[in-house]
Amino acid sequence: MSKHTQKRAWQRMLSGRRLDLLDPSPVDVEISDIARGIACVARWNGQTKGDHAFSVAEHSLIVADICVDMLPTISPKLEMMALLHDASEYVIGDMISPFKNALGLDYRQFEDRLETAIHIRFGLPARPTTQEKKLIKQADLACAYYEATQLAGFSVEEADKFFDRPQNLSKTIITKLEAMQPLSVRQAEAAFLSRFAQINVRL
Repeated sequence: MSKHTQKRAWQRMLSGRRLDLLDPSPVDVEISDIARGIACVARWNGQTKGDHAFSVAEHSLIVADICVDMLPTISPKLEMMALLHDASEYVIGDMISPFKNALGLDYRQFEDRLETAIHIRFGLPARPTTQEKKLIKQADLACAYYEATQLAGFSVEEADKFFDRPQNLSKTIITKLEAMQPLSVRQAEAAFLSRFAQINVRL
Protein backbone atom coordinates (compact mmCIF):
# COMPACT_ATOMS: atom_id res chain seq x y z
CA MET A 1 0.00 0.00 0.00
CA SER A 2 1.46 3.39 -0.99
CA LYS A 3 1.75 6.33 1.34
CA HIS A 4 -1.06 7.97 -0.62
CA THR A 5 -3.54 5.17 0.16
CA GLN A 6 -2.53 4.32 3.74
CA LYS A 7 -5.10 5.39 6.29
CA ARG A 8 -3.71 7.10 9.37
CA ALA A 9 -5.37 6.13 12.67
CA TRP A 10 -3.30 8.30 15.00
CA GLN A 11 -3.00 11.97 15.82
CA ARG A 12 0.22 13.82 16.55
CA MET A 13 -0.10 16.00 19.62
CA LEU A 14 1.77 19.22 20.41
CA SER A 15 3.69 17.31 23.08
CA GLY A 16 5.10 15.14 20.29
CA ARG A 17 3.05 12.09 21.32
CA ARG A 18 1.25 10.00 18.74
CA LEU A 19 -2.12 8.91 20.07
CA ASP A 20 -3.58 5.81 18.44
CA LEU A 21 -7.23 6.74 18.00
CA LEU A 22 -8.44 3.15 17.72
CA ASP A 23 -6.39 1.73 20.59
CA PRO A 24 -5.30 4.65 22.80
CA SER A 25 -2.44 3.94 25.18
CA PRO A 26 -2.11 5.69 28.56
CA VAL A 27 1.57 6.22 27.72
CA ASP A 28 0.59 8.62 24.93
CA VAL A 29 -1.75 10.75 27.05
CA GLU A 30 -0.33 14.08 28.28
CA ILE A 31 -2.19 16.61 30.42
CA SER A 32 -0.79 19.50 28.37
CA ASP A 33 -2.39 18.05 25.23
CA ILE A 34 -5.70 17.56 27.02
CA ALA A 35 -5.71 21.10 28.43
CA ARG A 36 -4.87 22.67 25.08
CA GLY A 37 -7.37 20.53 23.21
CA ILE A 38 -10.40 21.07 25.40
CA ALA A 39 -9.60 24.77 25.85
CA CYS A 40 -10.07 25.03 22.07
CA VAL A 41 -13.27 22.94 21.92
CA ALA A 42 -16.49 24.92 22.14
CA ARG A 43 -19.53 23.79 24.08
CA TRP A 44 -22.93 24.18 22.36
CA ASN A 45 -21.23 24.12 18.96
CA GLY A 46 -20.08 27.66 19.66
CA GLN A 47 -23.63 28.99 20.00
CA THR A 48 -22.97 30.96 23.19
CA LYS A 49 -22.78 34.61 24.16
CA GLY A 50 -19.53 36.45 24.72
CA ASP A 51 -16.30 37.34 22.99
CA HIS A 52 -14.97 33.79 23.32
CA ALA A 53 -16.42 30.33 22.92
CA PHE A 54 -17.40 28.64 26.17
CA SER A 55 -14.88 25.82 26.21
CA VAL A 56 -14.96 22.25 27.45
CA ALA A 57 -12.03 23.16 29.71
CA GLU A 58 -14.05 25.84 31.49
CA HIS A 59 -17.07 23.52 31.69
CA SER A 60 -14.86 20.85 33.27
CA LEU A 61 -13.60 23.26 35.91
CA ILE A 62 -17.14 24.24 36.84
CA VAL A 63 -18.32 20.62 36.99
CA ALA A 64 -15.49 19.89 39.43
CA ASP A 65 -16.57 22.90 41.50
CA ILE A 66 -20.16 21.66 41.58
CA CYS A 67 -19.04 18.19 42.67
CA VAL A 68 -17.12 19.75 45.56
CA ASP A 69 -20.18 21.83 46.43
CA MET A 70 -22.48 18.78 46.43
CA LEU A 71 -19.98 16.58 48.28
CA PRO A 72 -17.67 18.68 50.51
CA THR A 73 -15.89 15.49 51.66
CA ILE A 74 -15.06 14.55 48.06
CA SER A 75 -11.85 12.57 47.63
CA PRO A 76 -9.05 13.93 45.41
CA LYS A 77 -9.58 10.88 43.19
CA LEU A 78 -13.23 11.71 42.55
CA GLU A 79 -12.50 15.41 42.14
CA MET A 80 -9.92 14.52 39.50
CA MET A 81 -12.38 12.26 37.70
CA ALA A 82 -14.84 15.15 37.68
CA LEU A 83 -12.22 17.49 36.22
CA LEU A 84 -11.37 14.92 33.54
CA HIS A 85 -14.93 13.76 32.82
CA ASP A 86 -14.86 15.27 29.31
CA ALA A 87 -11.12 14.96 28.72
CA SER A 88 -11.69 12.55 25.83
CA GLU A 89 -13.05 15.51 23.88
CA TYR A 90 -9.50 16.77 23.32
CA VAL A 91 -9.47 14.15 20.57
CA ILE A 92 -13.10 13.64 19.56
CA GLY A 93 -14.50 17.12 20.15
CA ASP A 94 -17.73 18.00 21.91
CA MET A 95 -20.74 16.51 20.18
CA ILE A 96 -24.13 17.58 21.39
CA SER A 97 -26.14 14.79 23.01
CA PRO A 98 -28.70 14.39 20.18
CA PHE A 99 -25.87 13.75 17.72
CA LYS A 100 -24.14 11.30 20.08
CA ASN A 101 -27.37 9.36 20.35
CA ALA A 102 -27.73 9.28 16.56
CA LEU A 103 -24.20 7.91 16.15
CA GLY A 104 -24.97 5.06 18.51
CA LEU A 105 -22.91 2.49 20.41
CA ASP A 106 -19.71 2.54 18.34
CA TYR A 107 -19.09 6.18 19.26
CA ARG A 108 -19.73 5.47 22.94
CA GLN A 109 -17.28 2.55 22.89
CA PHE A 110 -14.61 4.75 21.32
CA GLU A 111 -15.22 7.41 23.95
CA ASP A 112 -15.05 4.81 26.75
CA ARG A 113 -11.71 3.41 25.53
CA LEU A 114 -10.19 6.86 25.46
CA GLU A 115 -11.54 7.73 28.91
CA THR A 116 -10.07 4.52 30.31
CA ALA A 117 -6.63 5.35 28.88
CA ILE A 118 -6.83 8.85 30.41
CA HIS A 119 -7.80 7.51 33.83
CA ILE A 120 -5.01 4.94 33.87
CA ARG A 121 -2.46 7.56 32.78
CA PHE A 122 -3.21 9.66 35.84
CA GLY A 123 -3.49 6.86 38.39
CA LEU A 124 -7.27 6.75 38.56
CA PRO A 125 -9.54 3.70 38.40
CA ALA A 126 -10.21 2.72 34.79
CA ARG A 127 -13.91 3.41 35.28
CA PRO A 128 -15.79 5.35 37.96
CA THR A 129 -18.19 3.45 40.18
CA THR A 130 -21.92 3.82 39.61
CA GLN A 131 -22.16 6.20 42.57
CA GLU A 132 -19.20 8.29 41.40
CA LYS A 133 -20.59 8.44 37.88
CA LYS A 134 -23.97 9.55 39.24
CA LEU A 135 -22.44 12.47 41.16
CA ILE A 136 -20.42 13.64 38.16
CA LYS A 137 -23.47 13.35 35.91
CA GLN A 138 -25.56 15.41 38.32
CA ALA A 139 -22.90 18.10 38.34
CA ASP A 140 -22.59 17.91 34.55
CA LEU A 141 -26.33 18.43 34.10
CA ALA A 142 -26.40 21.26 36.64
CA CYS A 143 -23.63 23.01 34.76
CA ALA A 144 -25.44 22.45 31.45
CA TYR A 145 -28.62 24.00 32.87
CA TYR A 146 -26.82 27.20 33.79
CA GLU A 147 -24.85 27.23 30.55
CA ALA A 148 -28.16 26.98 28.70
CA THR A 149 -29.81 29.84 30.57
CA GLN A 150 -26.80 32.13 31.02
CA LEU A 151 -24.94 31.62 27.75
CA ALA A 152 -26.84 29.58 25.15
CA GLY A 153 -30.02 31.61 24.83
CA PHE A 154 -32.48 29.30 26.62
CA SER A 155 -35.22 30.84 28.71
CA VAL A 156 -35.67 29.33 32.17
CA GLU A 157 -39.00 27.88 31.03
CA GLU A 158 -37.39 26.25 28.00
CA ALA A 159 -34.46 24.92 30.00
CA ASP A 160 -36.86 23.38 32.51
CA LYS A 161 -38.33 21.28 29.69
CA PHE A 162 -35.01 19.77 28.63
CA PHE A 163 -32.87 19.80 31.78
CA ASP A 164 -33.57 18.99 35.39
CA ARG A 165 -33.40 22.19 37.38
CA PRO A 166 -30.42 21.79 39.76
CA GLN A 167 -31.30 21.10 43.38
CA ASN A 168 -29.42 21.44 46.66
CA LEU A 169 -26.67 23.73 45.40
CA SER A 170 -25.19 26.32 47.77
CA LYS A 171 -25.79 30.02 47.25
CA THR A 172 -22.07 30.42 46.66
CA ILE A 173 -21.95 28.05 43.68
CA ILE A 174 -25.25 29.38 42.27
CA THR A 175 -23.82 32.91 42.32
CA LYS A 176 -20.76 31.63 40.46
CA LEU A 177 -22.89 29.79 37.91
CA GLU A 178 -25.08 32.82 37.27
CA ALA A 179 -21.98 34.93 36.63
CA MET A 180 -20.14 32.53 34.31
CA GLN A 181 -18.38 34.18 31.39
CA PRO A 182 -16.41 32.45 28.61
CA LEU A 183 -12.65 32.60 29.04
CA SER A 184 -10.09 32.92 26.27
CA VAL A 185 -8.31 29.76 25.14
CA ARG A 186 -5.16 30.70 27.05
CA GLN A 187 -7.08 31.54 30.22
CA ALA A 188 -9.08 28.31 30.11
CA GLU A 189 -5.98 26.23 29.38
CA ALA A 190 -4.02 27.80 32.24
CA ALA A 191 -6.90 27.47 34.71
CA PHE A 192 -7.40 23.81 33.82
CA LEU A 193 -3.71 22.99 34.24
CA SER A 194 -3.60 24.85 37.55
CA ARG A 195 -6.60 22.93 38.92
CA PHE A 196 -5.14 19.63 37.71
CA ALA A 197 -1.88 20.38 39.56
CA GLN A 198 -3.72 21.34 42.74
CA ILE A 199 -5.67 18.08 42.80
CA ASN A 200 -2.74 15.94 41.66
CA VAL A 201 -0.58 16.79 44.67
CA ARG A 202 -3.36 15.44 46.92
CA LEU A 203 -3.76 12.12 45.10
